[in-house]
Amino acid sequence: MISILEAGFAEQTINKSRFIAAALPCADEREIGAALRAFAAQHPTAHHLAYGFRIKTADGIIPRFSDAGEPSGTAGMPILKHIEGRDFINVCVAVIRYYGGINLGTGGLVRAYGGTAKLALDAAKTAEYVEMRSYPLTISYKQMDMLTNVLPKCNGTILRKSFNAQVDLVLSLPVNEAENFLNRFKPYCS
Repeated sequence: MISILEAGFAEQTINKSRFIAAALPCADEREIGAALRAFAAQHPTAHHLAYGFRIKTADGIIPRFSDAGEPSGTAGMPILKHIEGRDFINVCVAVIRYYGGINLGTGGLVRAYGGTAKLALDAAKTAEYVEMRSYPLTISYKQMDMLTNVLPKCNGTILRKSFNAQVDLVLSLPVNEAENFLNRFKPYCS
């Protein structure tokens, strides 16, 4: 699976209709809603805002799309097909349309929405998807330096820390490296 590190944008004009797309990283439906509202606010006079997204949740992978008033299957589904076809995850692609006065027909709409979505995905900076999970860890103060040196090497981060008799942490770690990382600190944990 592939995720987006930096958003990608694209624009094209087809038969006087202007299509503007944004491919955005989004971890959940709340982030998707916020991203769509922000994109719509940037284009308040646009006629349509179609989108597709695919996110990974505890319940599995969720794909969704919206045609935004265009004929059924002509806007959101072509966007989603490009997301699924390249195995993107935790991604939302939104395509704005400013109607130019010429009807494109169903085939023309499919090509326009799908093509603009593809251009935005091509423009995004991508990387292999790494599933992250939160893990609690309690360590001694003397181990904190070692942890802060080793943690970035496995792409982990500290989400929360609390300094008491010992250091209580919540770490975000790649699932495939978490067990080895945590086992490294077990001898030092109380």
